[in-house]
Amino acid sequence: MNTAEEVRQLSQVAVRLLNKFPAASREAVGTAVGEAVAQFSGCPIRDFVPLLVERAATVKLGSLLAA
Repeated sequence: MNTAEEVRQLSQVAVRLLNKFPAASREAVGTAVGEAVAQFSGCPIRDFVPLLVERAATVKLGSLLAA
């Protein structure tokens, strides 16, 4: 996966998370996505990064909004 495609997919992840968690602010979603992306920054194989980011951000947002 090239960088442009990864950025496009991560943008779609953010949109899906905003729809899934309407009570979350754009900033909270952006932070959750950014932190998840940082976890995978050193991974040479990038094909599944958007999926893994979405899963990690979903868990984080779910726990933040449940509190």
